[in-house]
Amino acid sequence: MINITSLLFPKRFSLLKSFSALFLIVSSLVRLSLYIWSIKSIGFSIVDFIKVIGIGVFFDFGTLSYILAIYGIYWFLFPSKFYGNWLDKTLTKFTYFLLVFIFVFAFLGEFTFWEEFARRYNFIAVDYLLYTYEVIENINESYPLPILIGVIIVLTLGAFYVAKKQEAFINCYNNNDGYIRKIIPYGFWLLVAGTFHLFVQNKQAEIFTNRYENELAKSGIYSFFAAYNANELDYDEFYIKQPQEKSLKIVQQSLLEKEDQLLSKDNILRTIKSRGKELKPNIVFICMESLSANFMEAFGNQKLLTPFLDSLAQQSVFYTNLQATGTRTIRGMEAITLAIPPTPGRSIVKRPNNDHLFTIGEILKQKGYSRTFFYGGDGHFDNMNGYFGNNGFDIVDNPKEVNSAKEFPTKRTIFTEEEITFENAWGACDGDIYNKAIQQINLQHQSKKPFFNFIMTNTNHRPYSFPEGHIADKSGSRISAIRYADWAMKRFFTEAKKEPWYKNTVFVIISDHCAYSAGKTELEIDSYHIPALIYNLPHTKPQKVNKLCSQIDLLPTLFGYLNWSYESKIFGKDITKMKPEEERAFIANHRKLGFRKGNQVVILNENKGSNTYNWNAEENTLSLTESDEKLLEETVANYQTAYELFKNNKLKTTHKH
Repeated sequence: MINITSLLFPKRFSLLKSFSALFLIVSSLVRLSLYIWSIKSIGFSIVDFIKVIGIGVFFDFGTLSYILAIYGIYWFLFPSKFYGNWLDKTLTKFTYFLLVFIFVFAFLGEFTFWEEFARRYNFIAVDYLLYTYEVIENINESYPLPILIGVIIVLTLGAFYVAKKQEAFINCYNNNDGYIRKIIPYGFWLLVAGTFHLFVQNKQAEIFTNRYENELAKSGIYSFFAAYNANELDYDEFYIKQPQEKSLKIVQQSLLEKEDQLLSKDNILRTIKSRGKELKPNIVFICMESLSANFMEAFGNQKLLTPFLDSLAQQSVFYTNLQATGTRTIRGMEAITLAIPPTPGRSIVKRPNNDHLFTIGEILKQKGYSRTFFYGGDGHFDNMNGYFGNNGFDIVDNPKEVNSAKEFPTKRTIFTEEEITFENAWGACDGDIYNKAIQQINLQHQSKKPFFNFIMTNTNHRPYSFPEGHIADKSGSRISAIRYADWAMKRFFTEAKKEPWYKNTVFVIISDHCAYSAGKTELEIDSYHIPALIYNLPHTKPQKVNKLCSQIDLLPTLFGYLNWSYESKIFGKDITKMKPEEERAFIANHRKLGFRKGNQVVILNENKGSNTYNWNAEENTLSLTESDEKLLEETVANYQTAYELFKNNKLKTTHKH
């Protein structure tokens, strides 16, 4: 009888056998640990547990096949007559150490990623890998990096010890396995890797109704590379379609108010008419990092995290039922500035060909405003500078030397060393950002030209560190970071009130996304609820607005309050003009595209499918229901049209008619 193990792992492949056993065992332990960690969100079922483990091992095996197909090149090609010489031993030990070190790091990183996102590695991990400075600094500030590296080295050396005890190294060197002997095992791993590459998709692990189980059934490393390949998704290829003319007409009709006029048959370009005298106050727009609505006392939180923001909300037009479009900062920026439903895959902020778009900046330009983007870190991160700069915004940021190249045509102002009292991996603290903003606004005020400033905060982001002495809390937790962010905003308003421009300035405050997006369902509806308010509006009394609306609607609503008439290519609507049947919200992640009307939610998936749900707000649960044809058509119309207009350059400022 043929010994399968010796056939797949001849003596020359002994080290690969040791690594394979280690990889599969550790992968399973990671999965089991994450399962136990999340057991309250899963609801234990022995049948589903067995399925999770079984599917997980299947994907781990696929991941292993890729590793062995690549790593095995050396073992296959190295000539047998040189086995065990100094070069062979040096390369063997170095490459094995490096391989094990990388995968131990990846396995440990899964726990951190799960804590933050309750997902295996996905497109967020791919994006973060591109910005090594911020990621390494964030790890260093969140965890004791020398100790962490030490632990990884110890575990790696432990793997060496196990391999040595199994005589894997000796067997690798002392054998006469030639190419004929090695072709079957190496060919097998090539065949398995090829099969997975051609026929097995990461999303095939998602057979459960519980999202945690879907994630746990995956392999973290396999998921990482699947996300790398799917960072941009072609709507036409993956999602439900209907005739483009039909979709465009539905969207056009939904956007046109009584006095508006459509200017193009193949676009959403239209004139928006307002009555009354146009007002042109200065506008300061503050985008708060990761501020969920449920952090505020206004939404039931009793921990007094945001006393100033809560007090400001009472004096503002306060939107109590506004939804974020996504789960990342650049999704929020896309929604706010482009006022567009989220297109699948990567945010437009990071896509090629995202210059000269019809953003809200174009409307502000029509009205004679200067436009500036403020960020306490390096705006090179996530292509924020490239996006804002190539769409007409000046930049104020805190660049790192390696990324200080100017990649946009507008003016760039940088923080000086003296202006930074505290910074972490993501840049200067909120207090320093606000100080810089006041300094620059004072200069802008001298020009006698109205200004629009987009200020992006960052303190409420891991590692949650900030300067001590301003609040009682110590750095290191999200709770304390929120309290500091609220304190910094209060001080900003205290200082701003002393300036001559304050009385003629409208302040708009909104979050980029919620702090947590984890949940059991396809899209966790409650994890898209964010606060938004407009403060210091001329001739407008404070009020609460409970209409269901979206991030994409906030600035068009402000323009309505200011009685602006203008040309527009944006999807956002004036909330004050929304009839009850027009209220809606767009919510999505990089693959699932959701459309909510009332408590009905349609979710499009990348298998050209859709599900319709009823949302129970009290329990935050989704229950499947029969499809509503009209609602599905409206959902498809918005997402399909947004994708088509961007892809075909019809959202550019130069394509008007």
